[in-house]
Amino acid sequence: MKQEQNQQAIFFDVDDTLYDHLLPFRKAVEQVAGPLLPLEGFPYPAAYHRLRYHSDMLSLQLGGAGAMEAGAATERMRMRRFQLTMAEFGLALSDEQAEAMQAAYIGCQYDIELFSGARELLTRLAEAGWLIGLITNGAPSHQQLKIDAMKLDGIVAVERQFISGSHGWDKPDPRLFHYVNEQTGTRPADCIYVGDSWRNDVVGALEAGWRVIWFNHRRAEPESEHTPTHEAASYDELARLLIE
Repeated sequence: MKQEQNQQAIFFDVDDTLYDHLLPFRKAVEQVAGPLLPLEGFPYPAAYHRLRYHSDMLSLQLGGAGAMEAGAATERMRMRRFQLTMAEFGLALSDEQAEAMQAAYIGCQYDIELFSGARELLTRLAEAGWLIGLITNGAPSHQQLKIDAMKLDGIVAVERQFISGSHGWDKPDPRLFHYVNEQTGTRPADCIYVGDSWRNDVVGALEAGWRVIWFNHRRAEPESEHTPTHEAASYDELARLLIE
């Protein structure tokens, strides 16, 4: 594809970057394990962080996002991530409880509201001439339902919505970012990636030669010696970095 000279491009992660991915997790845990939770409060952000970790590790064992469409092995993996996560916080889930928690989690994952300021920023970037896209890990059908629920097609062209399970590589593999460059006619030096995951987003994009804004709205700690180009904790901060 012929590259547009000096085309500035920005790509966003989806889960917990464009919308609050903690909410469906919290609802699922409360629905299934509510009576078992400690009276002094359950550390949902910390548990959610560990769920993401176990989901990534188990997905790799299964063969990556490309192998993540519906099937017995996938359903078992999704149950297992809840068991491993909750065990770290003192709650042993039976298979039946883990299955119920996964079902509740999926049941509210497509009821999505973008983070405050997200749609407005995407619109302003498009109006300013930026090439805008999405790069997300996951099974194609599952992630596409989320993207459709966000109603972004008027801002982010379908051909710039990249779901890892459709392309053979998962973040943080730099080849996924290189593939996006090839398909969009962009250069790594002209691309910015915005994402919340240190392991998948910060490391992956930096290793591909992209600039990175770490969307660290959960105030996580760095997990390696990599250095993101910028860090932001809200869409107001992102707007100040990118437009104002």
